[in-house]
This record gives sequence, structure tokens and C-alpha cells, in this order.
Amino acid sequence: MSVSLYYRARRALPPTEAESAEVERVVAAHLAAFPYDDQECLTLYDRNADEPDELLAGSTKMPLDPGRMLPVLAAVLDSLTELRRALPEADWHVHLDDLDIPWDEERGYDLPGLRDPGLVAELGGP
Repeated sequence: MSVSLYYRARRALPPTEAESAEVERVVAAHLAAFPYDDQECLTLYDRNADEPDELLAGSTKMPLDPGRMLPVLAAVLDSLTELRRALPEADWHVHLDDLDIPWDEERGYDLPGLRDPGLVAELGGP
């Protein structure tokens, strides 16, 4: 059984040139820093012409190995945090299958224990 993280941002106004450039920068930085070459990472869909208010949408399939899942989830959520801050006033929905990921103005997207090194090590992560 697979688990995926889904994300979408909507706003009536299209992205500015500066916002689009920042989105491209965040995506490129994410790809360059992603810890696993053989794992799906931040993946944005092509823009849907039928949904003009959609700024971006995408998904990431999580690894089945729990030791890898936490670092992958943390990396993608960090990138989504940057993307949300790059697209102000957008309506965001980020969820791990049926679990909504909460937004915190200071920390961004995060889950309890996600960055706990002891938990990551216990699960066999780096």
C-alpha cells in the first residue's frame, strides 16, 4: 500500500514574474538537495488550463521504508513551506492521503516527531 503527499495552491491572481522565478528557484534547490536519487521527490503537475486559479499542484509518493519516509517527507514539506511563502495570499491544501498537514506561521508545514533524530534512527533512517 502506498502513501502520497498531495499539494495545491489556488489564488484568483496569477503568479507574478518574481513569484514564478521564486517557484522555479525553490524547485531547483529542492532537486539539488534531495537526499535520494532513487526516490520520488517534489513533483509539480503541468498547470491545468481548466482551473485558471490553480497556481500549482503536485504530489510525491512516499517510500515504503519508514527510515526513508521521514527524511523524504521533511524535505518535501520544507520545500512546500518555501513555496507557500513565495506565493502569498494563496489558498493551500497539503495532505498525506487523508491527513491534512497543518500550517504554522513560524515553522511552516510540519508534523510532531518528523524531525526527531532518535525516531528517524530507530526507523533505520540516516
